[in-house]
Amino acid sequence: MQSIDDYRDQFVSFLNKFVAKKQPENLYNPINYILQLGGKRLRPVLTLMTADIFGGHFKKALNAALSVEIFHNFSLVHDDIMDDAPLRRGHKTVHEKWDVNTGILSGDAMLIMAYQLFENYEAHVFQDLAKLFSKTALEVCEGQQYDVDFETRNDVTIPEYLKMIEYKTAVLVGAAMKMGAIVAKASTKEQDNIYEFGKNLGIAFQLQDDYLDAFGNPETFGKQVGGDIIENKKTYLYLKAIEFLNDNDKSELETLFSSQPEQVDEKIATTKQLFEASGAAQATKEAIKTYTELAFKNLECLNITEDKKALLKAFGNSLMNRTV
Repeated sequence: MQSIDDYRDQFVSFLNKFVAKKQPENLYNPINYILQLGGKRLRPVLTLMTADIFGGHFKKALNAALSVEIFHNFSLVHDDIMDDAPLRRGHKTVHEKWDVNTGILSGDAMLIMAYQLFENYEAHVFQDLAKLFSKTALEVCEGQQYDVDFETRNDVTIPEYLKMIEYKTAVLVGAAMKMGAIVAKASTKEQDNIYEFGKNLGIAFQLQDDYLDAFGNPETFGKQVGGDIIENKKTYLYLKAIEFLNDNDKSELETLFSSQPEQVDEKIATTKQLFEASGAAQATKEAIKTYTELAFKNLECLNITEDKKALLKAFGNSLMNRTV
């Protein structure tokens, strides 16, 4: 087994060899730009780690890991267009650096490139990876649509929100891990169990992302802090605040989330005050812990050594306590 940093370094080295100047430049330069912006490389690391955990060599999973990372970044390029986001990982988003049409077309190409990487595997592995990938990609699109729909709804429930983040974020984390298990030729049962671990970890990850969007440090978070508030997104923080607030404060929060002021600083500050005073901020922290612990329970179903379970737990704890 490698350390998490080793997996990340090996993946980044593989990614850098994949990135190359191609024609037409206006299609491929934006792709290279977004892929080399950095980021946590969470999903590909999980793919490599899982392949190792189930007795395969992690290097055999590099193509699958790269596929996951390219797809993830494809979704970010298109999400940023839909959200009109100015920053991604502390740098200009693709559509801001180039234009919207470039972002759409380069994103489309990335989706195709992600599929192409499965061609490096033997037929039955290719089939299993492609089948999982197709299911996951469609669920991610469904999750994105739920997210968009929720912006104009005032009756979003917490179960609906949790389903949305499961599809938009968590299924890709689960799929990243299952791909590593597929490459390592683990049993179907083991593949399914590691998928559930990854999915629950992904829910915890997204809840932490929601929290950091409001309360993170803008110098380390890499995105515009308060972006969800500006976009009137009904995150777990918002839904818990609505549940806990008295009628007057609830009405104030609902009014804030139906507004789109040109100057957003006051809206962000007032919303954050309501999140904290209501107990929603603390409730979100507790939910992050709950889903992380649920992921750890999934580990008990895996037929792997205790040291390997400890490695996965350490990774989960690092996500729960992250600041970026």
